[in-house]
Amino acid sequence: MSEAELPFFVYGTLRPGEYNHDLFLRGRTAAEEPARLPGAVLYEGPGYPYAVELPAPAAGPGVVGELITPAAGQYRDLLDVLDRLEEYHGPGRPRNVYDRVPRQALRPDGTPVPAWVYVAAGPVAAELRATGTLIAGGDWLRR
Repeated sequence: MSEAELPFFVYGTLRPGEYNHDLFLRGRTAAEEPARLPGAVLYEGPGYPYAVELPAPAAGPGVVGELITPAAGQYRDLLDVLDRLEEYHGPGRPRNVYDRVPRQALRPDGTPVPAWVYVAAGPVAAELRATGTLIAGGDWLRR
């Protein structure tokens, strides 16, 4: 997958009903639908979660979230806003808190959908694996 205009898979404070959804996404989306990110687990952060990818092949429930499709004309603005919110400075940058990566999210019927996902950057992920608090079931809203 490339720098295509993919939907975003969101799993924490950007989910519908959460405060960052209202601040950054409300009125700027064409569709919002339930989805799951396989091959990852969710950790508690300071007021927000981190998705951490598992080594392949990975089993488990994955991470619960939503696929967010930007409204017409909103994609580039949303990409910029979300990159800043998630402290993503570009591929492989050492200051990244999250990395934006293309992954396959799954709709409830199992249909895979390519989407952008912000996952914990390497050093953050390593620290979480060592000392973090795992969110059982991978659902931020049910923690």
